[in-house]
Amino acid sequence: MEIPSVHYARSGEFHIAYQVLGAGPIDLVLVPGWISHLEVAWEQPRLAHSFRRLASFSRLILVDKRGTGLSDRVSSKSLPTLEDRMEDLHAVLDAVGSSRTVLYGISEGGPLCMLFAATYPARTTALVVYGSWARALKAPDYDWGFDPIEFESFLASLEPHWGDGAAVNVVAPSLAHDEQFCAWWGRFERMAASPGAAVALLRMGFEGDVRHVLPAIFVPTLVLHRAHDAFVDVRHGRYIAEHIPGARYVELEGGDHFPLGGDLNAVDQQIENFLSELIGVRRGPSTDRVLATELFTDV
Repeated sequence: MEIPSVHYARSGEFHIAYQVLGAGPIDLVLVPGWISHLEVAWEQPRLAHSFRRLASFSRLILVDKRGTGLSDRVSSKSLPTLEDRMEDLHAVLDAVGSSRTVLYGISEGGPLCMLFAATYPARTTALVVYGSWARALKAPDYDWGFDPIEFESFLASLEPHWGDGAAVNVVAPSLAHDEQFCAWWGRFERMAASPGAAVALLRMGFEGDVRHVLPAIFVPTLVLHRAHDAFVDVRHGRYIAEHIPGARYVELEGGDHFPLGGDLNAVDQQIENFLSELIGVRRGPSTDRVLATELFTDV
């Protein structure tokens, strides 16, 4: 499978980069975490393998969120809100002709997908959330969140080392001694965002709170979280699953935050199993995309 071409969807005055691959019976849009770069991602064999596997049972839509990768960059004084990025996602789905899609939100992409599922249930086939949170920072009734002072300290230590691959120790510790992976990760960082933008976007991503929308999500939902996630406490995942009606929760082994670390196949397998159980997704070309999508309405 060749690397898919990059296209752009217009969302207001911004251009949002996306790729499409696969011809499965359902649409699956992958909303990445904090940073991304559509082309550099394909240079990493682990990610390329994951993309191809997901595209073997879906029409996979990959995006760079506003402010990162190949999408239009933003000023640190005018950062996008969750609502802005939700409309960006809406524009991409319109551009590819997707009337209903499975939303797959990784890490910081999770709150965006949860908000979209609650706001546009008619456009949402199902929801998958991995390694994410409904609220990132600690609150009186949410004591497992990040301590604001410790988080600011983390941001201060991140900026001077941006682009050298040091963040692998946090996001994918099992690969921290893999020199080739760390070199790729450093390039991924540099291409995805500048140091200042990376810090500003992560701070923005941690300020949101979508706990109030969880009870309004009624689409089939799968929540995945690694038991010893080195960056996002597993209680975040458990909270999401407990507050979305009927959500399925799967706790995976390992301590890597990003799914490309550790047993990536286990993550992809859980997604395939979830979708297979709901609509009978099987590997191979689709014969009836509409019929397969409509089956979700009875779940």
